[in-house]
Amino acid sequence: MRPKEFEEDDIAEAAMKVFWQRGYAGTSIQDLVEGTGLGRGSLYNAFESKYGLYEFALKRYYEITASNIAILSEDGTVRELIRRLLMKIVSEELNDTQNMGCMVANACLEMARHDEGIADLVAKNLSRMERAISSLILRGQANGEIDATKNPEALARFIVSTIQGIRVVSKGSEKKYQSERLVDIVDIAISVI
Repeated sequence: MRPKEFEEDDIAEAAMKVFWQRGYAGTSIQDLVEGTGLGRGSLYNAFESKYGLYEFALKRYYEITASNIAILSEDGTVRELIRRLLMKIVSEELNDTQNMGCMVANACLEMARHDEGIADLVAKNLSRMERAISSLILRGQANGEIDATKNPEALARFIVSTIQGIRVVSKGSEKKYQSERLVDIVDIAISVI
């Protein structure tokens, strides 16, 4: 049973920031002690291991990224909403002064290929976005905005991979060309829908 002298959401948020900045392998227990304010014993009692806390932090990240899904329910055409989502991702990347990127993308690149549990958490996050985009595209097909012969699931997978591509490309772009390159990606992606 977990001790109740701390708020789990606060600990998840603090741990998430540490893992997000440093990655799983680059994060020590001491980093987590300093980042969360909990002692080693409390961390182990509450989460059993560094890995347990990492899973908990990824689950918290899943919750806070729901705001990206919410964009798809706002007023606007399908293309406008998808563009709004993609431009939010671009904005996050352009304003990422700590060069943290996306925790899911980071987990995917660092851990998912070696760890089934982390792969499942990454897949859950990406699948949620894919389902939301696919539903939006289906709506657009029903009202004539989107070509009904296009496969909505394939388009949704393309947009999700575009999001992840934006995250990765932004880290490898020279700062002076970063905005132009990312907006080009968005423009091409919207033209495909």
